[in-house]
Amino acid sequence: MNVIETSIPGVLIIEPKIFGDARGFFLESFQSKRYADLGLTRPFLQDNLSRSARGTLRGLHFQQPDAQGKLVTVLRGAVRDVAVDVRIGSPTFGEHVVVDLDEDNRRQLFVPRGFAHGFLVRSDSADFFYKCDALYSPTDEKVLRFDDPALGIDWGIAELGIGQPILSARDQRGHTLTELTELLPRFEPA
Repeated sequence: MNVIETSIPGVLIIEPKIFGDARGFFLESFQSKRYADLGLTRPFLQDNLSRSARGTLRGLHFQQPDAQGKLVTVLRGAVRDVAVDVRIGSPTFGEHVVVDLDEDNRRQLFVPRGFAHGFLVRSDSADFFYKCDALYSPTDEKVLRFDDPALGIDWGIAELGIGQPILSARDQRGHTLTELTELLPRFEPA
């Protein structure tokens, strides 16, 4: 597999080796030793799968204090995936990484604990799969506004030819980074 370090340490793009022929393809989507060699040593405790329609934006979500790290990929379709560093005191606080994930490139993105995460569906629909290193805790979940002007994220919404993305009621009630300051995790240098 090929690992690409992003502009934010710990956020990794992982390109698995794909073996294909006229019958189709095979890839190893996870193997604990290889991922441990990358420093991803926490065991994954929960797998999630969502299907979303074109123009759906899910996020930006994070859990605090019971944080989750996520290994995400697209099984079918295409998304623009975003990870935002929300760790107070981090040298990259408020910065983000944007990666296009789709069924052709088969890329994965590792989103560490202390990051808000979200994605916008760019295809007719998308099946989005993610492994989490902590269990989902609804009482710990926080929502950062996808359109917080302080973040300046280019979701590519205009490219889809839609006015506004489709949001859940919870995501519509998201907060800005400034409004969440007292609830954000603290950066812990390695």
